[in-house]
Amino acid sequence: MIYWAQLFHFYQPPTQLPSVLEKICNESYRPLLQVFRDYPNAKATVNINSVLTEMLKDCGHMDVIQGLKELTEKGQIEITCTGKYHPILPLIPLGEVKRQIELDHKTNAYFFGRPYQPNGFFPPEMAYSRDILPAIMETGHRWIIISGVACPVGWPNDTIYQVEHDGKRLAVFFRDNILSNKISFQELGPKEFLENLKSLKGDKENIYVVTAMDAETYGHHIKNWEELFLAEVYEELQVRSETYAHIQQKIVLAAQEASLLQDTETAQQVQTATISQLLDLFPTGEVIDPKPSSWSTTAEDIEAGNPYPLWKEEGNEIHNLLWDHLAICTELCLAATKLADNDEGKHFAGIARGMLDRSFQSDQFWWASRRPMWDINLIHMGLDDQHRSIVNAYRAISTSGADGKVKSDFYNKLVPARELRNKIVDLLFVP
Repeated sequence: MIYWAQLFHFYQPPTQLPSVLEKICNESYRPLLQVFRDYPNAKATVNINSVLTEMLKDCGHMDVIQGLKELTEKGQIEITCTGKYHPILPLIPLGEVKRQIELDHKTNAYFFGRPYQPNGFFPPEMAYSRDILPAIMETGHRWIIISGVACPVGWPNDTIYQVEHDGKRLAVFFRDNILSNKISFQELGPKEFLENLKSLKGDKENIYVVTAMDAETYGHHIKNWEELFLAEVYEELQVRSETYAHIQQKIVLAAQEASLLQDTETAQQVQTATISQLLDLFPTGEVIDPKPSSWSTTAEDIEAGNPYPLWKEEGNEIHNLLWDHLAICTELCLAATKLADNDEGKHFAGIARGMLDRSFQSDQFWWASRRPMWDINLIHMGLDDQHRSIVNAYRAISTSGADGKVKSDFYNKLVPARELRNKIVDLLFVP
């Protein structure tokens, strides 16, 4: 048997325009959910950052949330946990890693209710380092999925490796980057995909294959791809499996039917599964130490000591300035939360805290990577969120009962923050 476990990553940044979100819902989310309704035997894993769940509700797309909930109740999909605002977890303070995970769980548990019981964890952009393991393990997850480029040992397809921290272990699944990218870039049709799965099996009795991609690939990035690829694969699996079962029931197989039986064996051997189901189907393997990386990281990036090049590259000046500005933002916000001692100060500290949570979103860095992503508006919107957190944080500090020296020390941090912000804005004018 070949178990195909696919993961769909649903995400839009908190700065996304409502009109764009509506377009994505109509082109991708709703058609994708319909495919699963049309093929009730299809199973998959879904990651949806809860900032998107909130946006769907606020923008009048509760039917998308309800559709995911119904599919979860039927057992067709499982929903993972992640970081609420899609932060690059290895690049943010460890306390904020835990907070982002807890915020995501709390928000999605509210919207999806009892069916939401995540076993797995999807780090945004599959950005991994061993430093994020404690927060994931503390929140009770059974597995994590990361990029195939992170695998330091032989490729696993009939055993499940583990990672370990402080005596606790977590199953680790690796995305098949090659197969996932071929699907994402329309390099495989349905029949070629099934043949590819057969070639991966070789002479092993049972294997699993994990693919993962943005949900928006289907219908939004590639028009009608949910029908032209996904529905066609499900249809092929369903028809051939039914044909195979029918032929098996016959007492006498004609030569023509025997040939047909052989032709359907590949599809009959393929079964969709959630990633969590793989835990019960395959044995546990050795403990390994995956490489720091993301699903956009190349082997050359890892060798160069550059594991997260789209979000923090040493030679990228805007990246460095954004992270420096965010560090000041974080320091002021945490201080404001601690020092606020009256209703007014607590009000502004609460705003600062909420804006800081948003400020960890990855898109501002991704659009500044120039690989080849570059969008001055999306960079600036991320910077605006950081700036709003700083303004409200210092307002909370200034209205608190802290002594003058403390207030002066924090005010002095506003000067380098202003300089950093001005430098970033100036660089946005550079072609």
